[in-house]
Amino acid sequence: MKIFKCLIPRPVRRFIRSCMDKMPLKVEIRRPKASWIGADGRFGYQSRYIDFHINQNERVLDIGSGGDPFPYAHVLVDRFLGPSRHRDGPLVRKGKPFVLADVHNLPFPDKCFDFVYCSHLLEHVDDPIQACAEIIRVGKRGYIETPTLGKDALFAWAKDMHRWHVVAIGETLCFFEYSQRQLEGIKSSVWRDIIFSQWYHPLQEVFYENQDLFNVMFKWIGRFSVYVFHLDGSVETLNAEAAAVRLPTAGEAKDGANLRKGSDAYY
Repeated sequence: MKIFKCLIPRPVRRFIRSCMDKMPLKVEIRRPKASWIGADGRFGYQSRYIDFHINQNERVLDIGSGGDPFPYAHVLVDRFLGPSRHRDGPLVRKGKPFVLADVHNLPFPDKCFDFVYCSHLLEHVDDPIQACAEIIRVGKRGYIETPTLGKDALFAWAKDMHRWHVVAIGETLCFFEYSQRQLEGIKSSVWRDIIFSQWYHPLQEVFYENQDLFNVMFKWIGRFSVYVFHLDGSVETLNAEAAAVRLPTAGEAKDGANLRKGSDAYY
């Protein structure tokens, strides 16, 4: 570009630029897509946000391992041996024991795994209550990840694929049944085309550097609570008593008010 400016006088460059601005087509020089962390596997970006605290002697289960198994997993579980509408690529085992099973009915004894990893599976299931109950039953602690509603909407890929969008609040997972409009998303492939393009676009950085906003990242120990909200208005729960909030008594509320008043006076 510097050589171009040196060889061509400024008035000529201005004339060429004005002519190009009037053309209906524009020539754009673009660099190749950068090598973003997590673009080739979920663990790449998960390890930036999550400390799994997995020891070498702990048994780890990956439910729904598919084509991107969890590196720490000792046992892999998936419902499908070959490609399905939920997975285009082949099953990847990496020499690890594999069990063909459904998350709704896992063939393992209670609490036989120290850690249960379940990434991008629960948005597909028919019964979140049963699926989560099985995860809690076989594991002592674990990690669950699903796409957010915003991610599904931007990529417009949830239709005929996902049934639920999930919100994590404290130690609770809330499942919301998708409406048909929500499943359609933005009704365009423009976001997917930009993010997965072989050429660089600033929105790729926006996406890959903010994976904690595009995915629900949920760690749990012992058990967790589940709320399932259906489109017909019905609600199902699991371990709801653990998520219940105890309202303060009148005396506690008064003491709290006095404490806040004292704090205000102090400052």
